[in-house]
Amino acid sequence: MKKRSILGKMLLGMAVFTLSFGMTSCKDNKEKDATEMAEDQNEEKFDDTNEAKEEDSDYLVFAADTHMKEIELGKLAQQKSTNADVRQYAEMLITDHTKALEDLKKTAEAKNISLPTALSEDGKDAYNKLSEEKAEDFDKKYVDMMVDGHEKAIEKMEKASEKANDEDIRMWAADMLPTLKTHQDEAERLEDKLDAMK
Repeated sequence: MKKRSILGKMLLGMAVFTLSFGMTSCKDNKEKDATEMAEDQNEEKFDDTNEAKEEDSDYLVFAADTHMKEIELGKLAQQKSTNADVRQYAEMLITDHTKALEDLKKTAEAKNISLPTALSEDGKDAYNKLSEEKAEDFDKKYVDMMVDGHEKAIEKMEKASEKANDEDIRMWAADMLPTLKTHQDEAERLEDKLDAMK
């Protein structure tokens, strides 16, 4: 009887250890940033053989994260904003960035480049922060975020259009710029309009 209870305790202890170790591993996997995972995969693929391709992959990973972020923030704006102009702007971003993401996936597949499949931690933080804004502050915060985000995206795509090693990636980046600049101009117009309403 005693042997059975000691054996039972040992098995229970092992099960608890295994379960807690497994949960820690799952937690670590969940916390791994999707963008970092894509960058790591590309580094493994290209690091020793093709440094130029690894550099080019960074542009595509950045763009994928940007597209996903703009789509999710656009959906949030459509849910939370009561301003018709802001909602229309958000709809434009969802449409344009969804199409751009699909095109990007084709380019990445052709070049054997891994892309993130979920928002980065920065993207999630931006989404969560914006979702917590009060209704009266939401539009301004969203539009400010779009001005800043598109400024960074334009800067990165201008660099890619000039400095990417792969000609297809240079052309892809150059093709992205007019849409991004339209988004930026519209965001700045909305920013001015919202400031005037205060």
